[in-house]
Amino acid sequence: MKRNDWFLAAGILAAAAILFCFQRLGKSGEQAVVSISVDGDLYGTYSLGEDRTVEINETNRLGISGGAVRMDWADCPDQVCVNHRSISRDGESIICLPNQVVVSIENGESGEVDGIAR
Repeated sequence: MKRNDWFLAAGILAAAAILFCFQRLGKSGEQAVVSISVDGDLYGTYSLGEDRTVEINETNRLGISGGAVRMDWADCPDQVCVNHRSISRDGESIICLPNQVVVSIENGESGEVDGIAR
């Protein structure tokens, strides 16, 4: 490879790294919200940027801290939701099937058309 080829390859890699960083860091955790549904009905929405503990109908306890959400406690027998890793990205969810609790992360911006729908 010639010297100019190396510069071109380095430039492409640098541009890819910059785009990757903007994509990962571009959406602030403060804008994201945690949406909780029980039996298909909205139980509540909470800011991902504010640390708190949410008690859900005395069957589940949810912890929000450091821009991530985790299921701290549940009275279900299998404990799959409690053993699930913390979630922090748009579209991720934790589901407690026995208690019919769905916890999901949403961007907080409603009505926006995504890249696939364009």
